[in-house]
Amino acid sequence: QVQLVESGGGLVQAGGSLRLSCAPSGRTFDSYSMGWFRQAPGKEREFVAAISRSHRTYYADSVKGRFGISRDNYKNTMYLQMNSLKPEDTAVYYCAARDNQYYSGSSSDYDYWGQGTQVTVSS
Repeated sequence: QVQLVESGGGLVQAGGSLRLSCAPSGRTFDSYSMGWFRQAPGKEREFVAAISRSHRTYYADSVKGRFGISRDNYKNTMYLQMNSLKPEDTAVYYCAARDNQYYSGSSSDYDYWGQGTQVTVSS
């Protein structure tokens, strides 16, 4: 069983930056592809970014050019660098892992989820 723990959320002004981290407990994650999703109040959970085992990346159009996903297998940690934040980026952000070498933008493809971390962007 993989338990994922997110950190790094908080309150930031529009135009600011935050970096989220996700670390699995109990085992290493180098065999997993990873992703970030978010859910705003009253909305469906949506894909943000994903990274494969080979470090190939994939982004939602809404964050492309502003967010960067990366992973450090030695530190057993995945990151989401969020720049030029907008109020519409406000949501609970979840990291997820899938036991597959390829990334995916579909939440149903992921096997494990973190508890989420709140990101609030004020205007």
